Amino acid sequence: MPLRVGYVREHFCSPLLQFNEIDQGSTFTLVECPSGTGQLISKLTNDEIDIAIALTDPLIAGIAKGSTAYKLVGSYVTSPLKWAVITGKDSTYNEIQDLKGTTLGISRNGSGSQTMAYVMAKQNNWRTDDLKFQINNDIRGLIDSVNDGSTSAFMWEWFTTKPFVDAGEVRFIGAVPTPWPSWLIAAHPTRAPASDVKSFLAGLTKHVKEFASPEARAGPSVEFVKRTFGYPEEDVKAWMKNVSYPDDCAKLSPNNNIIAETLDFLSQAGAVSNKTQDFNVDDFLFHYE
Repeated sequence: MPLRVGYVREHFCSPLLQFNEIDQGSTFTLVECPSGTGQLISKLTNDEIDIAIALTDPLIAGIAKGSTAYKLVGSYVTSPLKWAVITGKDSTYNEIQDLKGTTLGISRNGSGSQTMAYVMAKQNNWRTDDLKFQINNDIRGLIDSVNDGSTSAFMWEWFTTKPFVDAGEVRFIGAVPTPWPSWLIAAHPTRAPASDVKSFLAGLTKHVKEFASPEARAGPSVEFVKRTFGYPEEDVKAWMKNVSYPDDCAKLSPNNNIIAETLDFLSQAGAVSNKTQDFNVDDFLFHYE
């Protein structure tokens, strides 16, 4: 049986899409999750996917909160993610400080849009237990909520949202980069055969290296993103200039310090209740043997 790989159809997943064009469903099939990491985690829990390429913070937070539906198997994007803070086209909010005490839109509980709201609150010295959220499922629901006034703002990846800003549907009022590398890879601890996971990660590594090579960044990768997602060339080039991918998708950071460092920040921000020292980093990892 081919592995079921959950992903969010964004420019970050271009190497995965190129891998899929070659594989043609022989070893894995793609399952699109437009609502983001919260939906990916839900599908892992409900036996709808075997592997997820998802945001670092909600993946780590989910395990920290007791999820046994997945473990971490590797890394996908090693650069931080630039989260835009987005409000309605006619709203009265003009800067991040204006959002204090308001209701923020999120895609789902446990999503990156929610955990980054905690990070934004910490950076602005807001009480995290005062944060209020409204679930709006996906990017369209989030856009509608800031324009009908049911939420003040929401957070989403900058370049993914920029076309809506360019079209005049919403406005950017700030940005918050992640304090951690942005994308990891998770797998169900028993449902996904170790040999299949290893093979998938090896194939993904090959395509990641090709996509991120200097030669590809200079032209072919830009053209692929433009053709696949319809983004303006200047936006694609700006993103390509700063994004970085791992040399080996089957590895996390040295000594797995990404887990401890992310847990530390999430704990400080109030996104997880326990202190970092209460966790065993080994419990977050998928063991092949």
